[in-house]
Amino acid sequence: MSPPGKLALRSGCYGLIMGYLLCDLYFCSGPLSRRLKLADPHHPLAATLADPLVARVAAYNIHRSQLERALRERLWRDGKSLAALDRPQRKLVRDAALNDLIDHELLRSKASANAAELKVSDAEITARLNRFSAGFTSKEELAAAMAAQGIASDQDLRSRLAAHIQQDKYVESRIAPHIGVTDAEARQWFEHNQDQLATPERLAARHVFLPILDRDPATAQHTLATALAALSAGTKDFATLASELSEDPLTNHCGGDLGWMTRLRLPAGLAAPLFAMPLHQPG
Repeated sequence: MSPPGKLALRSGCYGLIMGYLLCDLYFCSGPLSRRLKLADPHHPLAATLADPLVARVAAYNIHRSQLERALRERLWRDGKSLAALDRPQRKLVRDAALNDLIDHELLRSKASANAAELKVSDAEITARLNRFSAGFTSKEELAAAMAAQGIASDQDLRSRLAAHIQQDKYVESRIAPHIGVTDAEARQWFEHNQDQLATPERLAARHVFLPILDRDPATAQHTLATALAALSAGTKDFATLASELSEDPLTNHCGGDLGWMTRLRLPAGLAAPLFAMPLHQPG
């Protein structure tokens, strides 16, 4: 083919490509146009693509982020980690977490629909609030827990507790009377599921953390030994020592509290000595 012919052919191909792109982008809403629109964070479907829907209960949508959070909470309560589970176990625990979310939403919607019959008094809410607050050592710890759960105010917390009380009343009045379980059935279920019900050994710990990457190990050991002597003598409490000495920014403001831990949540080198320590004795 002569050079003028090749030029004409190339020009024709380029023209077809440009025509297709213009048609796709501006006239036909083709695949390229749709892809660009979905990339826009303000597009109505952008949020759905970023956080896919995993279940729908009536008009309520359950998204993957909710399932992942429920899964993490379930594993944390059981003292397990996702990495320690094989593929079938991961599917089982994920399905269980999703079923919990679905059951919760079904119960919430039923209780909400029957709210007129499930009266909740201020006294009941206050009593539930007092029991809930008793699980925290300070108002600051309670506020931090509320913030982590997206609870914006004390009134929001009371509203959520009221909803839980309504759900409890719905179960007691509408569901419990229709459930009959014999001792034999309960024992059979327990024997079949006792491995899943087993609670692994766990402990609550506090620490004073001094890194030795940029500090002489002997100096750090002397500082900790002095702190231990002050603690044993009763001249300072653990919270004060953690506040004054610990360089762990996540715990030095709350008495060095690490919370409840199982062996699986800790490196082997830390789990062994920690679980070997006598209870209620600093070391």
